[in-house]
Amino acid sequence: MSNNTFGKLFTVTTFGESHGTAIGGIIDGCPAGIELDLEAIQKDLDRRKPGQSKIVTQRKEPDTVQFLSGIFEGKTTGTSIGFMIQNTNQKSKDYSHNVNVYRPSHADYTYDKKYGVRDYRGGGRTSARETANWVVAGAVAKQLISDIKINAFTSSVGEISINKPYQDLDFNLIESNDLRCPDTEMAEKMIDHIKEVKKAGDTVGGTITCVIQNVPIGLGEPIFNKLHAQLGKAMLSINAVKGFEYGSGFCGTKMKGSEHNDKFNQDGTTKTNLSGGIQGGVSNGMDIYFRVAFKPVATLIQKQETIDSEGNVVEMQGRGRHDPCVVPRAVPIVEAMAAMVMADFYLLDKTTKI
Repeated sequence: MSNNTFGKLFTVTTFGESHGTAIGGIIDGCPAGIELDLEAIQKDLDRRKPGQSKIVTQRKEPDTVQFLSGIFEGKTTGTSIGFMIQNTNQKSKDYSHNVNVYRPSHADYTYDKKYGVRDYRGGGRTSARETANWVVAGAVAKQLISDIKINAFTSSVGEISINKPYQDLDFNLIESNDLRCPDTEMAEKMIDHIKEVKKAGDTVGGTITCVIQNVPIGLGEPIFNKLHAQLGKAMLSINAVKGFEYGSGFCGTKMKGSEHNDKFNQDGTTKTNLSGGIQGGVSNGMDIYFRVAFKPVATLIQKQETIDSEGNVVEMQGRGRHDPCVVPRAVPIVEAMAAMVMADFYLLDKTTKI
């Protein structure tokens, strides 16, 4: 298996499986002299970790990151930053019934056919546990581009969604509830819905909105390295993501050009921002905003018909600890991936202006 590296200048290469000894990675390309707030990095990991509320998986992992290299006296040295997160609460026996069974909508079947072997314990390398590595790298990236502000939040669960534009929301309220939704009234309804779905042994999907502010003009490299294209790739790399739209997105298809064009102010800003802060693949200084769609978690605590490795039709039921809705824990993952993309383009912009 190749392609375990994300990014071009600011990169992270990761390793590990859900039920292995540890997960971790190497961050390359981070300039020397960046003073890192290690507590802030751990805080982002705590936002992603399992077991933090009743609406997420109850697997208990401290997810404490240990940095192995690349940091001296609190500052980056310019060399590779190695880190590791121990797995301490694996319950591999919960997956013993999956040895020869393909779980619907998982990677079991495709990995078995592609590689001829698969780790049935929680999906192995395909598990979303891998994303803890991304959060570490993204938290470092945030500190590299500290002037750029990135806020992601839950904007819908199932059919329940926020109906306010992000400009009317208080981002300080994102962490005020287990769902990470700044609309506290809608958050309560979404949480109640997740609890109902969980009680039925089922799962539900949702969306996360991300807003990137204070972005300098000129980040992005056409033709095949457009800023929105790389953001899309980053989001679609996240487990369970089924869709990505930025700016006006699919709603823009219902408009006329005369309605959709962002007219300029004399200072170069625009009166509207249906472009989502990106034009021609390059940032224009306005807010970048996008939405990411997450499917319902594939593991159900109810009986499903599937097939085994011999092609026989069998019945299975999920066991163990699983998220009824992945969205609350995915918020810091979306922020992390966005931060790495922005850090990559920030460094690339520096090299083109030397």
